[in-house]
Amino acid sequence: MTSSTAQRLAAIRGDLPPKRHNARTLAALTGNPGCARRAVLDGAGVDKPRLAEAIGFPARFGQSRFAITRGNAFEAQVKADGGAELLRLVAERLGVPVPERAGWTDLGGADDLPDRHERSRRALTSQGPEAALFDHPLLGLEVAGQRVHLEPDLVAARLGGRFYVVEIKSFPVVDGQADPAKVAAAAIQSAVYVLALRELLAAEGHPEELVSHDVVLICPRDFGNRPVASLLDVRKQLLVLRRQLDRMAKLDALLDTVPADFTADPTADPATLAAGLRRVPARYAPECLASCELAYFCRNEAGGHTGALGRPVREALGGVATVAEVLALATGERAPEPEQEEAAALLRAAARLRADALAGNPA
Repeated sequence: MTSSTAQRLAAIRGDLPPKRHNARTLAALTGNPGCARRAVLDGAGVDKPRLAEAIGFPARFGQSRFAITRGNAFEAQVKADGGAELLRLVAERLGVPVPERAGWTDLGGADDLPDRHERSRRALTSQGPEAALFDHPLLGLEVAGQRVHLEPDLVAARLGGRFYVVEIKSFPVVDGQADPAKVAAAAIQSAVYVLALRELLAAEGHPEELVSHDVVLICPRDFGNRPVASLLDVRKQLLVLRRQLDRMAKLDALLDTVPADFTADPTADPATLAAGLRRVPARYAPECLASCELAYFCRNEAGGHTGALGRPVREALGGVATVAEVLALATGERAPEPEQEEAAALLRAAARLRADALAGNPA
C-alpha cells in the first residue's frame, strides 16, 4: 500500500485506530463482493457498528449469551480428554484408521500476538507425531495492506500427512440436515482458516495441497449433545475469498471512485456521514442483514429498487433498476430500452397471467 493510499484511508477513518478484522469479518466480506461501499469501509478499517449507530441505523444481529454459553459447553465436551473423542470423529469421517495416540498442543494463552504467531508457526511446521491436534493456533492474512491476526477457536488436525481444519459449531444436525445458512456461514469462515494455514505452511516451503480443502464440521446430533462430524468442501469459498482479498489489495483503484472529501469518521456530523455514504455505490441485498452492520441504512436507501427484493430478482430484471419501472414495463405504460426488451416481455407475460388468475380465467 502506498503512503498516499494509507493517508487517504486514515482520512476516511478519522482519528480512530483501524478496526481489526477477524475470521467472521473476513468471511462476511465474501457475502457481497460487488459492494464498493463495504470494500472501502473495511479497507479503511472503519468501525462500522459505531458508524451505523451514529447515522441512526444500528446493527441488530449477533449471538445471544445463551447461544455463546451453549457453544462453549459443547466445544469443551468435544475437546475433553486431550481431544480423544475429537480425533476419533475426525479420523472416522475421513475414512482413516483412528490413531492409538496423537499429540495435543494448545496454542492459546496470554502471549502477545507476535510471540503466539511464532509459537504456532513452530508447532505447525515442526516434525512431530504423525497424528496431532493443534488447538487455538494463531494465524494471519494480509488484508488491504494490513497484517490481520486470526485467533481461531478451532483445531488443526494433522492426519495421514495432511492438515485438516476442524470447526466445532453448536447448531444441530437434525435427521442428517443442518440449517443451510449456518452451514454456508461455517464454510466461508472455515475457508478463511484454510487459506491462512496454507499461507503459513507455504512460507516454510510446503505445497498448499498439504492443507485439505475438506473441512471437518462437528455439530450436535439432533437435539442432544452427542457430536457428529460432516465434511465441507470449501474450494468455491476459497476462490471467492481470494478474489475479494485481491480486490481490497487494489484499494488505489477503488478509491478513485470515492469523492475526495468522503469521511466515515463516526464522530462527524450524522447528516454529513449519511450524505457521504450515499455517494459511495452500494449493492444491497437482503442477505446483508445477517452480516453487515450498515445493512439497515442500505436497505432504507434501496427502498423502491429491485435490488432490495434480492439478487435473483435483480438479476432476472437486469437493467430495470426500480419497482416503478417494473410496473410501467409490465403494464405497457413505458416502452423498454433495447437492453430491457427481454425482461419487459417476461413482465408483460407475468402481468397477463396474474390478471387471468385474479379474474378466475383458466390458464
